[in-house]
Amino acid sequence: MLHANAALTPRQRLRMARLIVEEKWPATRAAERFGVSATTARRWADRYRAEGTAGMTDRSSRPHSSPAKTDPARTKRIVSLRLRKRWGAHRLAAETGVAPSTAGAVLRRCGVSRLSRLERREQAPVRYEHLAPGELLHADVKKLGNIPAGGGWRFVGQRAGKANRHLDGGRARNRYRNPLMGHGFIHVVLDDHSRTAYAEICEDETGPTAAGVLHRAVAWFAARGVTARRVLTDNGGCYRSHDWITACSQLRLTPKRTRPYRPQTNGKVERFHRTMTAEWAFAQLFISEADRRAAFPGWLHTYNHHRPHTGIGGHPPISRLTNLPGQYS
Repeated sequence: MLHANAALTPRQRLRMARLIVEEKWPATRAAERFGVSATTARRWADRYRAEGTAGMTDRSSRPHSSPAKTDPARTKRIVSLRLRKRWGAHRLAAETGVAPSTAGAVLRRCGVSRLSRLERREQAPVRYEHLAPGELLHADVKKLGNIPAGGGWRFVGQRAGKANRHLDGGRARNRYRNPLMGHGFIHVVLDDHSRTAYAEICEDETGPTAAGVLHRAVAWFAARGVTARRVLTDNGGCYRSHDWITACSQLRLTPKRTRPYRPQTNGKVERFHRTMTAEWAFAQLFISEADRRAAFPGWLHTYNHHRPHTGIGGHPPISRLTNLPGQYS
């Protein structure tokens, strides 16, 4: 690429060099004609004599050797610490015995100068999808704090939300003397292929409750033409209980569990939780927990039947359960 401030293009260099070499012009006269110094004119003429037309192109200004360049072992240590510790140039310099500018230059040269490029979310995700509905169900529980009468702090503010908690009294208190509002436990069973979801709001996350939800979820899917074969869960207590194992045996389901501390394996139901909290639980002001729970069935119907899902091409989940009467109602 030609330098933006270059006085000569490769074609002009060639013309000037030919005037000096072939037509015997003095270098001073040729330089005056092309608006450059005599030294520049002689340099291009010498290159033309040595290399011909090919010598008129630009060359890299990089030196042939860099004796002061950071040695490979130290470069490797700087990059290793950057990847493992996420340290900046000053911390790396203090640890490796180089100047901060040197550490920064190493990071730029190796392409790790920006932390945003090192985050896991920038890596290509590993995705999977089973070929037919029912081949794999994802089950999980989402725990949400109950809303006090009058509204919670997310919409009415910290002071008003705290006052509403105290007005909605009659409950046990925590160590800060604040009333305990309790929690709702949303048990979700989601089909891997279609992303169709069955969900119930319960008062606990015990084994019997989870087993009961599984029985009703399998029946709900069966009514829509889906035969469940396997179910994937995390390692929560309710999914390790005898009630859950018994329910899977009765329903002829193969139970599977994710690797500990690896929620990505159950990522589809985890993503459903995020959608659920954003579009239902925290989407608007509810003046009581009863009002929020009353809105849940309507939202779940919208999610299954009408909301476009980007994971399946922008179609609603129910559209993947074929030959289902009234699936778009």
